[in-house]
This record gives sequence, C-alpha cells and structure tokens, in this order.
Amino acid sequence: MQIRLRPATPADLALLRHWDEQPQVIAADPNDDWGWEEELGREVDWREQLIAEADGVPIGFVQIIDPAREDSHYWGDIAAGLRAVDIWIGEAAYLGRGLGSQMMAQALARCFAAQDVSAVLIDPLASNTRAHAFYRRLGFEAVGPRRFGADDCLVFQLTRDAWRRAQAGQESFSAS
Repeated sequence: MQIRLRPATPADLALLRHWDEQPQVIAADPNDDWGWEEELGREVDWREQLIAEADGVPIGFVQIIDPAREDSHYWGDIAAGLRAVDIWIGEAAYLGRGLGSQMMAQALARCFAAQDVSAVLIDPLASNTRAHAFYRRLGFEAVGPRRFGADDCLVFQLTRDAWRRAQAGQESFSAS
C-alpha cells in the first residue's frame, strides 16, 4: 500500500472526531483537545495538518509544526530551526503494516525540505515504549523526559545529519 499525505480540511471533521475515540489514539494522546472545529478551518504558515491515505483510504493523521512559532507555545521557549511532528494511525486495521513508517518518512522529508531545519522533535508518552522503539528505528535519539500539561512524555530528536545517514543506509539496503 502506498501512503499519500494530503491537507486536512473541514470535510475531515467527522473522521478526526471518530479517530479521537479509537483506543490506540486515546492511548497515545489521552489528554489533548485538538479543537478540530476551529483548527481545520484555520490556515497558519507554521503548521501543516495532513491526512494520510493508503491507496486512497484515509487511515491516519500527521501534524508538522514550527515549535518556535506556533501560537500555543506548547514547546515553551525553543530555538528556531526545529520542527515537531504528531502522528497517529486512526484505523486499527492499518496498524503493524509499515504504514506509520511511510507516513513518518514523508513527514520527515517535508520537515527537512526546509534548509533551515536542523532537527525534528517528537514527544510520545513516557509509557509508550512501542512508540519509543519505532522512533529509535527511524534514527531518533531520546533527549529526555518532559511534562506537557497532564502528560509525562519522553522527547526524541532526529537531527538532519542522522536523517541523512538513515536515508543513505536505506538506499544502500534497497540497492543490495
């Protein structure tokens, strides 16, 4: 199955609400109110909200933000030149099929397309060891624990250099 990321629109509201009620999404993001009604209609230059489609079927969500510029200041006082990613598969039937890896690969390519981006951050729950293993496989390194609102998270970072090395390794692997 091939993944395509497309912009989320107000027409996706019911779908995103549905996904917000799914056990795997609740387990990964139990305390956030995304404010879909407002946010889907608001275009800002520091954020991309994307629906992941597998062969045309919506299966997940990706958000890419510039954490230094986003208006909630979720990441606090943070340096410029970073991106932060939120990602989930909303339909359980699509878990464990490598689609999250495809989603993340496309999200990372979008992040690093901007030459001023030096690293990408992600903040899975501290208890979500499956997510930790997933991000480590992609080349992310743990930065340390951090509390965001009511959630204890483990922040991970992928530098541009580590991303390039991972890309080179994948090309070498696929060429053999």
